[in-house]
Amino acid sequence: MRKPELLVPASSLEVLKTAVIYGADAVYIGGEVFGLRAKAKNFTLEEMAEGVNFAHKHGVKVYVTANILAHNADLEPVKAYFNDLKKVNPDALIIADPAIFTIAKEILPEMEL
Repeated sequence: MRKPELLVPASSLEVLKTAVIYGADAVYIGGEVFGLRAKAKNFTLEEMAEGVNFAHKHGVKVYVTANILAHNADLEPVKAYFNDLKKVNPDALIIADPAIFTIAKEILPEMEL
């Protein structure tokens, strides 16, 4: 039987660190692009990297949302974004669109989706 996971949304680096310190098993964050909360304050790639490093030092997972429903014009930029995410090293991606899912499988084959 799988153990339940306490997954907490983190809208900023400060919130991510607080969630980690107070016992989250995992946090999910959004980048500046390709998330449904695009107009909200989201993580830059540098903030993502810092947050992932902090979380991993505390044994906490980080999931990144890429959950837009894509238009054709989004597909090439998504590829570049996923290549950038390789350096950030999140634990998983949260994806809604089948085309983005397929791209993620190609570019990040070891990533949990």
